[in-house]
Amino acid sequence: MKGTPKRKFSPESMMMSYGYDSSLSEGAIKSPIFQTSTFAFKTAGEGKAFFELAYGLRTKKPAEQLGLIYSRINNPDLEILENRLTLWDESEDAAVFESGMAAVTTTLFEFLKPGDLLLASGPLYGGTDHFLHHVLPAWGIHVLRFTPDQNMEEVWAMVKNSPYANKLAMIYLETPANPTNALIDMEGCASLAKEFSTPEKTVHVAVDNTYMGPLWQHPLKHGADIVIYSATKYIGGHSDLIAGAVLGSFDIIKRVKTLRTFFGNMAAPWTGWMLMRSLETLKVRMEAQAIGAEKVALFLRAHPKVEKVYYLGFFEEGSAQQAIFKRQCLTAGAMLSFDIRGTETEAFQFLDNLKLIQLAVSLGGTESLAEHPYTMTHADVPPFEKTSLGVTEKMIRLSIGVENPDDIIWDIDQALSLVTAMPVAQTAAHAV
Repeated sequence: MKGTPKRKFSPESMMMSYGYDSSLSEGAIKSPIFQTSTFAFKTAGEGKAFFELAYGLRTKKPAEQLGLIYSRINNPDLEILENRLTLWDESEDAAVFESGMAAVTTTLFEFLKPGDLLLASGPLYGGTDHFLHHVLPAWGIHVLRFTPDQNMEEVWAMVKNSPYANKLAMIYLETPANPTNALIDMEGCASLAKEFSTPEKTVHVAVDNTYMGPLWQHPLKHGADIVIYSATKYIGGHSDLIAGAVLGSFDIIKRVKTLRTFFGNMAAPWTGWMLMRSLETLKVRMEAQAIGAEKVALFLRAHPKVEKVYYLGFFEEGSAQQAIFKRQCLTAGAMLSFDIRGTETEAFQFLDNLKLIQLAVSLGGTESLAEHPYTMTHADVPPFEKTSLGVTEKMIRLSIGVENPDDIIWDIDQALSLVTAMPVAQTAAHAV
């Protein structure tokens, strides 16, 4: 209506329609699934223009957009989804993939070349860890790891003393860490990246933000250049699809999308449509999960058979980790781990006696899940490395869903009651 004042809507409001013009689809309120492999050009000249942009043969003219060519390059469902994904992180562009690992590996291959050094935090998701330590070295890429208990001065010295210091090309972070919830200082890493950058080479900072989803932490606001998600998790949120996403500037995402075109690992139209559906309820789902997780964490902290709880809300007052948490995170999230009093035997007893919580890997879905990181998601990580990072046989990881928190707590309580090991005297040290 003419004269109506403009309003900047919240992301959760814009998720219903942003990037979609219903007049182009017979007035359909929701975007159809564009289940097609190829798109017809109106003229040969239009086809030529579309390919020139797709292959980077020229720059875009003012207001010119990449036209639809082939679903390996672009598709309406993907384009609408990518537009909406930019809203929470306030990124310029996004690229969607058929899996989280496709997003991780495509990004690393685009920004690393033989001889380069990758600085990575630990612990990492097991699949990423395997790729960094078994695949990248085969391509001549060096990997240097640091841990959350090292401060930025120590990390700087470690890089400086490396024989590949002048080859540093990327800093890769997973924060909070999977499965320990340890935090990495993104702003400190961004400063380190700038110090090692040169006029000829920019050292990029990439952050796997899967644990916090697009709602609870925004790495681009803390100096990161690239944000990576396993969209299977909170973004998908229903454990019924596999997908990944990368967010960043136009220039960065253009490079990622170009390599994606030739790797052929973009998300399919059906996956894109399913993710658009999920984005509409992202905020209400994640808020409910965070509320439930806090109640579960408080229960676990007081239980005599629980030795330690790894939860973002339990950092020691005045600690470096708490300072990072207050600076970077908007809430404590819905992921937590705990050490049961005992060993693998007691951990398995607990897991095998759950009734409501399902024994499965993955996270961020509507259902609560429990798993044993040492033997499951992080099975491929060397034992000495797992132990040094705090991933032990007594650790159990929980992803809290949207069930009634009282029911989740009942299930945890009854499963713990069936653990036969006698608990030792309860200690006060339950925080991370």
